Parts: sequence; structure tokens; C-alpha cells
Amino acid sequence: MCGSATLTTAQELAATIPPSSIRMVDSLKSSADSDSSGRWYAGNVIPRKKFQAVTFIAPAVLISYGFAAVYDKGALRQLDLSTRAELQEDHPSFAAHVDDYLHLAPAAAVFALNLSGIKGQHNLFDATMLYATSAAVMGVSTHFVKKGVGRERPNGSDESSFPSGHTASAFMAAEFLHQEYKDVSPWIGYAGYLVATATGTLRIYNNKHWFSDVVAGAGFGIASTKIAYLVYPYVKQIFNRKKETKFTLMPYYQPGGAGLMLSGRL
Repeated sequence: MCGSATLTTAQELAATIPPSSIRMVDSLKSSADSDSSGRWYAGNVIPRKKFQAVTFIAPAVLISYGFAAVYDKGALRQLDLSTRAELQEDHPSFAAHVDDYLHLAPAAAVFALNLSGIKGQHNLFDATMLYATSAAVMGVSTHFVKKGVGRERPNGSDESSFPSGHTASAFMAAEFLHQEYKDVSPWIGYAGYLVATATGTLRIYNNKHWFSDVVAGAGFGIASTKIAYLVYPYVKQIFNRKKETKFTLMPYYQPGGAGLMLSGRL
């Protein structure tokens, strides 16, 4: 009799607890039980993406325009010359070097958003690897094109004007931001492209590049990130062939420096 009364009292007490409180407790328990390093865990499977030529139309057009302007002696060349002349006439002493850092801002935004709790398409390990892959594709392609074309800069400092590396880096990062957060809000990607456009504009204002250098740089940057998102799932399979293979990427800080540490076992 006493046991029955106790059971009834417990049921009545449970009925008085709001459902929202129960959900909050469950949420807190789930957070406590979760692996805090999961955001850096490398074992997640990344689905392969099918190649779609239409997604490369825009960067192909930008790159083609740049190459056409390099070897054109008519209207495209005149547009480069007139753009430089007009900007130098209106702002002859312009020298703002914020573009040396601004091109990294969209990529930094991906990690800042992720660490603040706004999750992107991939966890931080895969996002880091995707960015590194994009940077590798962009760096190699622009390096060899610069060497092959040998276009002189507007200020005459060297012959590595085409394409603009800073602009390529900025648009690579902007496309990276877009890919990671396009399902969260398209405006996040738009902001990244706005920053990338500002970077390219500053390269022209600083007399470091021709207009067509910047246009082509944008194409190289966008294409590099798109290529990275296509090839990375295949590259990652190398690390995940064995079921017991586990890799984790973690940030670290120690006196004198900071960085990322990759650890795992085969």
C-alpha cells in the first residue's frame, strides 16, 4: 500500500515538470556526453560529388578573359591601360596595404563561425583539409601561369603580374566560405565575395595589377576551391581505408608559437 502511494506521488510530480525542462536536461546531457574533439575528428565519410561542367562556366569565362587581355592589342588592352590611368590620376598617392591581409578574411570567417557554434557543411578537420587542398591547387596553378606568361606589373617591379595571386587567394577563400555556409545563409557567401572583390580592387589601386590580372585571379581562385571539393573525398579515402584508422587534428598553443597538430594511428 505504501509502495503504491509512493509510485503515484512520483508520477504526479513528474507530470508537473514542463516538457521544455525535460528537453533542456536531455540536451545538456547530450552535450556533456559528446566528444569535445569531434569537430577535429577525421573519421567522417565525405560523400563524393559528381562533376558538373556548368559550375565551372563562370571561372572559365573569367580566366579566358584574362588570357585574352594579355595577348590582345586592341580593346581589352586599352581597357587595362585606361583603368590604370584613371585610378592613378584620381588617386596618385594611394597606398593602402590592407589587401595583404584582407584576402584571408573569408577563410578566417569559416573557422570563426564554426568555433562559435555555427556549423558549416564539414567539421573543422575536413574544412581545414579542404582549404589546404584549395590553396595547393591555386598556388601551383597561379605560380606556373605567372612564370609562363611573364607579364610585367603596372609599376614595373617584376614580371609576375598575371594572374593576381592575392585576388586568387581571396576568391578561393570566398568560394570556400560559400561552400561551407550556403545552406545556412547565402548572405554569408555574398559577404565573402564582397571582401574578395575589395581585395582585387585594392590590387589595382595599389598599381600592383592590371584589371585583367584581377579578373583572371578571381577565376583561378573560384576554380581551385571547386576542384578541391571534387577531389578531396577521393583523397580522404586514403586515410580511411582501414576501419580502425583514426586521425584527429587539434589546435595547440605553446610559448613561442601556435598551430595545428595531426595525430592518429594506422
